[in-house]
Amino acid sequence: MSQVFLDESVSGNSLVGHQIESYNDFVENRIQRILNDVGEVEPELPGGEELVIKLGDVEIEDPMMKEADGSMTHLTPAESRRRDLTYSSRIRVTMTPIFEGRRQEPEVVTIGKIPVMVGSDLCPTSDMDREELIENDEDPGDTGGYFIINGTEKVLVSMEEMANNKPIYQHDDDQQVCRINSESDGYVQRHQLKRKNGVVNINFANVKKVPTVVIMRALGLETDKEIVEAVGEDYEGEVYLNIYDTEVDTPEDAIDYIGRSSGINQDREERVKEILDEYLLPHIGQEDDVRMDKAQYLGRLVKNTIALGKGDIQEDDMDHYRNKRLLLAGDLLEMQFRSVFLGKWGFVARMKYNFQKSAKRGRIPSLQSTVVADTLSKQIMSAMATGNWVGGRSGVSQRLDRGNRVKTLSHLRNVVSPLSSERQHFEARELHPTHWGRLGPIKTPEGMNIGLRKHLALSADVSSGLTEDERNSLKEELEQELEN
Repeated sequence: MSQVFLDESVSGNSLVGHQIESYNDFVENRIQRILNDVGEVEPELPGGEELVIKLGDVEIEDPMMKEADGSMTHLTPAESRRRDLTYSSRIRVTMTPIFEGRRQEPEVVTIGKIPVMVGSDLCPTSDMDREELIENDEDPGDTGGYFIINGTEKVLVSMEEMANNKPIYQHDDDQQVCRINSESDGYVQRHQLKRKNGVVNINFANVKKVPTVVIMRALGLETDKEIVEAVGEDYEGEVYLNIYDTEVDTPEDAIDYIGRSSGINQDREERVKEILDEYLLPHIGQEDDVRMDKAQYLGRLVKNTIALGKGDIQEDDMDHYRNKRLLLAGDLLEMQFRSVFLGKWGFVARMKYNFQKSAKRGRIPSLQSTVVADTLSKQIMSAMATGNWVGGRSGVSQRLDRGNRVKTLSHLRNVVSPLSSERQHFEARELHPTHWGRLGPIKTPEGMNIGLRKHLALSADVSSGLTEDERNSLKEELEQELEN
């Protein structure tokens, strides 16, 4: 059985196939999805003229390098290693300016480079047979699944994270806690509900220690009866305790309460509503027409948090692998790309700034001249080189261990917990029954990192989850079941 699995000549077999598939999905689908989320860029022009730049299709070229004479030649992994180059590809985007309502000629713009994973669909070695690989100075037995940054082989280590869009209920000393990472199109917002002395507060984004019933009222549950029904009449007394503790009677009062507690002084109502739409449970939606759905969902979270404190339900096991997910190479690159593209001083912000600066001089520049391609390339390559990732993660990108073949494969199948090695975390470090067949029970370092740095079991594979169509189909089936 294991011999067949390890025979990579058999179609579909690969010890690092999950990483390659994740990367392929990133370059083929997720980059385009991020640009579709942005849709268009609207720089401000002097004189009040209107300009909209629509972002279109993404094209990722084959790995290329620029020679000293200015010519462009194809790049291979072996050439990158020999010449200390970065194995990367240019990203080109079709942009269409619309000036004063008139559509102009589309322009294909280079927005930067991304590193190419060896063995991925972008890598020419993926289509070579054994003889061609040898001719190109490549090892026919090399599995790929890593990157080459400035001539150094780098691997993106799989990161263990709590499952998104799934509430986890636990006791924490004298309080009960509900945690949920709400994810929508790659954007993750962490939420935490805490029940102490009967009152359930919520933390998310810039909203800290606000009673959850206040959020529910701001979302549109105007009466006490509606809030009680959303939580459940079984805990009516607990709900009224939360309601009377706040002295907030109307949605307008609730919005004002949230604004004051979050330090919002200007345009308070507008900004609070923006926070509720954009950052509160984004997996349910980010439009104002789903506010009532969010209020009802919060009611269920409050109900279960109270039930945990009453002993009516059992707490969840955080270390059970059904409550965890692995962030693979594609997921990690998507997080970094999204941050660099949409960040405060990221690609879009710099493009707007450069366009406005040129327009003030009395000329409308070409789109390519306003794009600083190095912005995207440098920040992504810097993260790959240092291992420092968005979200405060460190050690994400590591130098590939080439001590021997077993060490290399082991490193490519490494799994790292986000927990700090300086803290005890006894339960997280222990071997859990759900690790069986998924993680190797012996392969973990001694010392501070024991139990936090793990490796996939020999015959374990990582599934990629449901597609958007599959999720929609499953959602329709569940809705029909609820109706029946």
